[in-house]
Amino acid sequence: MDEIAINLREAAKKNPKIIVFPEAGDERVLQAIKYIEKEKIAQPLVLSHDNLDPKKQDEFAHIFYERKQVKGVTIEESRELMENPLYYASMMTRYGYADGFVAGAVATSSAVIKAAINCLEIDRSVGLISSCFIMAVPNCPYGEKGVFIYADCGVIPYPTSEQLAGIAISSARFGRDVLGFNPPRVALLSFSTKGSAEGRWVDKIKEAVDIAKSKTDEFPIDGELQADAALVADVAKKKLGDSPVAGKANVLIFPNLDAGNICYKLTQRLANARAIGPIVLGTVQPCSDLSRGCDVDDVIDCTAITVIRAQKKSQEKKVS
Repeated sequence: MDEIAINLREAAKKNPKIIVFPEAGDERVLQAIKYIEKEKIAQPLVLSHDNLDPKKQDEFAHIFYERKQVKGVTIEESRELMENPLYYASMMTRYGYADGFVAGAVATSSAVIKAAINCLEIDRSVGLISSCFIMAVPNCPYGEKGVFIYADCGVIPYPTSEQLAGIAISSARFGRDVLGFNPPRVALLSFSTKGSAEGRWVDKIKEAVDIAKSKTDEFPIDGELQADAALVADVAKKKLGDSPVAGKANVLIFPNLDAGNICYKLTQRLANARAIGPIVLGTVQPCSDLSRGCDVDDVIDCTAITVIRAQKKSQEKKVS
């Protein structure tokens, strides 16, 4: 087991939370749940079409209908959605019957994201749902001892400047709260470093940096940066002046989904890196989206991450 998995699982064990798994028919999920129960990483609830509570289905359908009828959703459509364990799990999470859900071993990412968007609360401070991967690169001197956040690699194809700013803030907070990045150092990536190229794509990144900085000063954010300037201190010194991020970034924000998805898969395969996720960002209630190519360890680690995020949410409630 790699170091990052050990750390995530041990953190989850400190206060296991109720996590719903709406894919009871998948053998990888069932194997993971056995381990999760044995190691007390979470309190798992496993859903299938056969064990949904009819009373809760009716309750959730009426709640969903009340929220969505202005968009043309009928009560019959709401009832049909609550026959789907994925939507049922999302509503359980939204209304406090569970602390989070983990899905995607069978369902597509688009199905998981759609359920999250329709059922969970959106974090108003960022205003959008996105995703990230934890990338752990062996024998790597860059980032946080080889650990990085890559975003967005799974949700928004062509983000606007405003959306890139939201992705950057969500990803940095995730790195701080779940991985303990202190601080998260956020680089918005481009083919240009501080004006070495011009054009609307570069301008979009510059605008995103300005927007993100106007919204928060919780952590350093910089861009536009080429990947080498973001990661390598010597290159950063040659390409630009002082920067709190350049040469030491641990949160990498890609300009679009093409770049993010391609880069995480290349890193995973060429550098033999561990890719954990995609993790859904931007919701008040936590959830994780698995890849359909996931293995048992991926399910366990995404569960641990969801537990840690639920722990953080509980702490915030106590403070408020």
